[in-house]
Amino acid sequence: MNTEEVAERLVQLCQNGNYHQAYEELYAENAISKEMDGIPNDETHGKKAIIKGYDQWASNIQEFHSGEVGEPLVAGNHFAVPMFYDITFKEGGRHSMEELCVYEVLDGKIVSARFYYDTSGIPKA
Repeated sequence: MNTEEVAERLVQLCQNGNYHQAYEELYAENAISKEMDGIPNDETHGKKAIIKGYDQWASNIQEFHSGEVGEPLVAGNHFAVPMFYDITFKEGGRHSMEELCVYEVLDGKIVSARFYYDTSGIPKA
């Protein structure tokens, strides 16, 4: 798949709530995921570790109120996707979160994912 096809597939899977499938299908084995500086475990290496981190995050969700995944903007071997979530966590309460997700694609797989969002409302560890 080229970058545009990977971007469209990621958006399709995320819009349908199939995040696990997106990781399994689209991420390279050696992918890197980078959260905002200061967030615990802000950098994760390897698809298995990224999926484990997602599972830990998702297991803390008490209620998923709403979410939106926007259309991708593709430039070369990168693409960006805006996302919005309104979630109540088991620990930490309810949070609305807007983020811009930026991905790099090589050989038809996501090799890096970088997430940009406001950290001011996130409780410090």
